[in-house]
Amino acid sequence: MGNCHARCEPGESGENCKASSDRYLSVLKITSDGRKLALDQRIMNPLLPDDPGSKVNACVDNVFRIWQESAETKGTQLIFSDLSTPKGRAEPKKEEAKEGAEGAEAEGEAAATEEETIMEASVYEDIRKKLIAKGIPPQEIAFIHDANTEAQKAELFAKVRSGQVRVLLGSTQKMGAGTNVQTKLVASHDLDCPWRPADLEQRAGRIVRRGNENKKVRIFRYVTKGTFDAYTWGLVESKQKFIGQIMTSKSPARSIEDVDATALSYAEVKMLATGDTRIKEKMDLDIQVTKLKMLKSNHQAQQYEMQDKVRGYYPNKIKETQLYIDCLNADLPVLEAHPAKEDAFSMTVMGTAYTERKEAGKAIVAACRLMDDPGKEIELGEYRGFPMKLCFDGAKFKVTMKQHLTHTAELSDDVVGNITRINNALEKIPQSLERHKENMARLHKELESAKEEAERPFAQEAELLEKSARLAELNTVLDNEEKGRGGEPARETEEEEGREGEKPSILKSLKEYERPAPVSYGTGRGQDREAI
Repeated sequence: MGNCHARCEPGESGENCKASSDRYLSVLKITSDGRKLALDQRIMNPLLPDDPGSKVNACVDNVFRIWQESAETKGTQLIFSDLSTPKGRAEPKKEEAKEGAEGAEAEGEAAATEEETIMEASVYEDIRKKLIAKGIPPQEIAFIHDANTEAQKAELFAKVRSGQVRVLLGSTQKMGAGTNVQTKLVASHDLDCPWRPADLEQRAGRIVRRGNENKKVRIFRYVTKGTFDAYTWGLVESKQKFIGQIMTSKSPARSIEDVDATALSYAEVKMLATGDTRIKEKMDLDIQVTKLKMLKSNHQAQQYEMQDKVRGYYPNKIKETQLYIDCLNADLPVLEAHPAKEDAFSMTVMGTAYTERKEAGKAIVAACRLMDDPGKEIELGEYRGFPMKLCFDGAKFKVTMKQHLTHTAELSDDVVGNITRINNALEKIPQSLERHKENMARLHKELESAKEEAERPFAQEAELLEKSARLAELNTVLDNEEKGRGGEPARETEEEEGREGEKPSILKSLKEYERPAPVSYGTGRGQDREAI
């Protein structure tokens, strides 16, 4: 109750807050009790019979069969259960009653406490007793909970690795990470489902692990039909799907429910309790319709993106590419009219014509050293019909050559190498022209594809409409049946008639909640006994 105030809306009274918290805690208790019933009904009521078809008995049969099959290699097995774990104490012995110290009520409470203590370790002890009864020696069965220190754990793990202990029972927390007993493991058994996908990975990681002598191993996972097992496995599935979407960069939903809050919604409790297939269908449709809406939303987002590209991006890129092509087409004839020849070199640098590459290179380096203002371009000369300019970008000197498009060459202290770089910058004009023509063809093709994508309808639109209609139909039928079973009568007031169609206010419901009158503990208890 300590965090009850965190669940209250502003203006709520303490009584309404307590009622809201009580309802929340009751659903948590239902969830916990449901998981226990799925494991073994005797955990909830020791007077109930041992179901021969329970998953505990199925596990015992599998463990014993594999124990026999792997006898020659001393194969070992792990049994995981996070529920009904040993509390580190044996079944209590009945103490002799002290004279005059306990009344009938005290004796009843003591018996209940003893019975509860026995059942706390029922599943672990029950499995041990049944395996021993089938013929497995007691010394070959161990609980991880019996090892309370690191030294005891190390000794126990060594026995499992050597095959002295062939069946080890434990919880995910105590027998998960750090449990290195894989040497002779042949099978692992999951009696219950943990709350996190990572816990299942830890369980499997104990047996599917380097160092195991067995090439093939078996992992058994037990479920009880029509119980909370379906809910808990479904919950882990939804968590893993969401995690998988994030880790694999797939398009995830924009939001997710708090799947770590392990309480059931009232609809889920009702479905499990009543077995009404329509409620199950409604829950499935809720998930499917939500997924389809998300897919449609993603489809529409892609359509909007394609429409923006059709209107802006592709036309601008095509225009820009065409400009490059036109300029390169104009520069190419100039380049071809002044071919580079090994025996007929000609370059003008600072007004002087040079026929030797080395001398021209020296003149360019000298021009770099004579620049008064590095931030200002200077006229350098001419080469192969292209005027040359010299500039400094703060790190390197560059020569730019331009007729219709600028071609750039970086300079160094290599006088002959600078001439080669200048010539190579011009020789790239034909290749650059071809590359831009290829880009133009690609852009036109992508533009046509973008137009098709922008007009493409949502492929699952019919399915979405069909399932949405069925979901609306189910909601209407179930709501009407709920009202017909004795729900609160409608309040025919002018205010509510005017607000028809609005969603019910949770805050208003909490404010209108009336706390039941307290009942005297002694009186209520006496009445119950009389009724019995």
